[in-house]
Amino acid sequence: MNNLQTQITTYLDYCRYQKRLDEKTLKAYRIDLTQFATKLSPIDISEITPALLEDFIAALHRKYKPKTVKRKIASLKALFRYFEYRELIDRNPFSKLQVKFREPVILPKTIPLHTVETFLSTIYKQHADARTEYQKKNSLRDIAVIELLFATGMRISELCSLKANDVNLYDRSILIYGKGAKERHIQIGQEAVIRVLEDYKNTFKDEIASCGHFFANQSGRPLSDQAVRRMINKYTALAAIEQHITPHMFRHTFATSLLEADVDIRYIQEMLGHSSINITEIYTHVALSKQQDILVTKHPRKDFKV
Repeated sequence: MNNLQTQITTYLDYCRYQKRLDEKTLKAYRIDLTQFATKLSPIDISEITPALLEDFIAALHRKYKPKTVKRKIASLKALFRYFEYRELIDRNPFSKLQVKFREPVILPKTIPLHTVETFLSTIYKQHADARTEYQKKNSLRDIAVIELLFATGMRISELCSLKANDVNLYDRSILIYGKGAKERHIQIGQEAVIRVLEDYKNTFKDEIASCGHFFANQSGRPLSDQAVRRMINKYTALAAIEQHITPHMFRHTFATSLLEADVDIRYIQEMLGHSSINITEIYTHVALSKQQDILVTKHPRKDFKV
């Protein structure tokens, strides 16, 4: 039976057990394909025509932003490639479509370096002024989290999924499992960060052993990304920082700072774990924006009286 919903279920099983896709990718596929099936169901996959796809894509454009539409179309294309691979359809309806649209460039939001310094100083002060052992331990872990985010540019999901054995402080090396289960190593270059991580590891050794994750809470469970977001909001308020700061902004700031320091973009691509240099090149827009700001505000011509 080639009912669309049935074949989507089979395809998602294929993605999970044979392609071994991660949970986030599977969730996105499930949402996108269920939406498609709900719109067209009940229908046999052989009845899906380019015209039906065009109508569906047009409806997506009316409802979602270009980036979201692009993802949903990619999910559909992957589904129909699977149908071709399994010889469930004679002809792929996407082969008759020209799906092209301009996606607006959204520059990644960064944190001014003086704000990062203020943010870190606030956590260090909280640690120094802690009145209880509980507060002291928590603030030490919070320092370690932020220092590592900023030192490596890793994603929050990567940080929270770090296992104890992934962090080699002797070699100053972190093994990161990125998107699509891709592995990469990144070095920690700052002695101060190594000292903080060593202090944290010794202080939380029982909690780390309990859950197997490098970052843990005091109950011995892995630290969640929601806990990190709450922690960042807490210190943003304590430091009286008006800018809304997210974990991913430390990654953007890491990459932009290196680019502005003339680090080759291909090294930055490798450190960020980007599959394509095109993804990393978004940071060149940020660097150019910074350059424009410098030339507008700092160039001596602005003071000429001509």
